[in-house]
Amino acid sequence: MYLKPLVIGASVLLLAACGAEAPTSEATPEPAELNAPLPEIGGPRLRILAFGDSLFAGYDLAEDEGYPEQLQAVLRGRGINAQVIDAGVSGDTTQAGAQRIGFVLDNIKGDPPELAIVELGGNDLLRQIPPAQTRANLTAILTELRERNIPVLLMGMRAPPNLGPQFQTEFDGLYPALAEQFDAALVPFFLESVYDKPELILPDRVHPTADGIEAIVAATVDQVVAALPAPE
Repeated sequence: MYLKPLVIGASVLLLAACGAEAPTSEATPEPAELNAPLPEIGGPRLRILAFGDSLFAGYDLAEDEGYPEQLQAVLRGRGINAQVIDAGVSGDTTQAGAQRIGFVLDNIKGDPPELAIVELGGNDLLRQIPPAQTRANLTAILTELRERNIPVLLMGMRAPPNLGPQFQTEFDGLYPALAEQFDAALVPFFLESVYDKPELILPDRVHPTADGIEAIVAATVDQVVAALPAPE
């Protein structure tokens, strides 16, 4: 997995940056952005909160090319009346996510989302934040979601080997441990389908291209569908 030096360099940036080349944004999506109308489609509407960093915010991509937007298109193409709410903020650490999760949820009009997808941790790696702190911040986010009875799909990240075996073991283990603790669905490694494919990464060697996002959506959409609540 980390045998080729070129792949190592790219994967380290991918795993650890998630906003390293992107300006950190203090902005949180306004309520109007969180409740944009959709064309009608059959079946009950299912709202999915995509809560993460620049990997969800669609850094350097067109408005319809980010993960939330492409995921929504694929789900609706399958006949699922999905609205994916893009709550990605470039540069966000898990601490920043823990600080804004309540605000984001409070500004979604109507019933809570049927599912929250949580994708954070890459910027913690960039800053070499201790895994215990990352785990505590993710615990706060997942606790907030559990208290509001919102099911979760947790997108895991992996630490690069240059951070040392102890750090790598502690960081890589926190996602499956939290998924078990909070009874959340888990994608073990969000970037699995692109981390070793330079052609699917932007020139910054950090963020996926639109085609890279398409590959990630294709690799994770079935897990998103499985995590959605069964129709009543």
